[in-house]
Amino acid sequence: MLINTAKQTMLQGKPAFGYSLGMGSPLAAEALSRCGIDFLLLETQHGSWGTDSSILALMAMAGGTATPMARVARNDYTLIGKLLDQGTLGIVVPMVHTAEEAKAAADACRLPPRGTRSWGMGRARTFGDEYMDVIDEQLFVALQIESAQAVENAEAIMSTPGIDGCWAGPADLALSMGIHPRNAATDERHQRALERIVQACRNAGKIPGLACATPEDARRRAAQGFQFLTAGGDMGMLLAAAKAGLRALAEVSA
Repeated sequence: MLINTAKQTMLQGKPAFGYSLGMGSPLAAEALSRCGIDFLLLETQHGSWGTDSSILALMAMAGGTATPMARVARNDYTLIGKLLDQGTLGIVVPMVHTAEEAKAAADACRLPPRGTRSWGMGRARTFGDEYMDVIDEQLFVALQIESAQAVENAEAIMSTPGIDGCWAGPADLALSMGIHPRNAATDERHQRALERIVQACRNAGKIPGLACATPEDARRRAAQGFQFLTAGGDMGMLLAAAKAGLRALAEVSA
């Protein structure tokens, strides 16, 4: 039976941790899907993915245990539908500022009568005949609250039927507040905004999430109440390992 294990973990009140995939490498997707992480987020907004490579990455993830999810490039009915039809079990929609925009995202993700998603499958057909019967229950739909306006509207956004939670974007949120993203972690205004997001999710009975750069940051944010958490990405992890290697080599030659 088709089960979104990451979503089920969050519904139990526990955090689910993921890695973002932006390098455009199906091989990286395949390897990381088997590392034990809860979910992988295919990054089609800022990442180096095309249509064909996205499908290959989802195929590569199929043999692993990580739940396949994707951030869509924008709040667009057709783009959302294509990612769903190719087999993503989670959708993150960026730059949602109002309840009206939240409804558009929810409608694109949910089948009638809950929404307006078109009846059709591409790669998702590999999930079997039960797919269309269970996908609305198993799909995890998260909206990005990443502006001062969205924070003001957070409870209305999260109260939208068909939305499961949020994935707050700390950098764009900081920019919208006149804060440089590198200073956000120490700015009390930014911290209060994140606290408001968590509270809005709790009030609406939805799952709060946040984009984090490292596992350490994700652990700290989980303690603050966030549950849908990325803990870094493929490019960042690759470069961090490479820099750590260089430091070790420098000690040898010193």
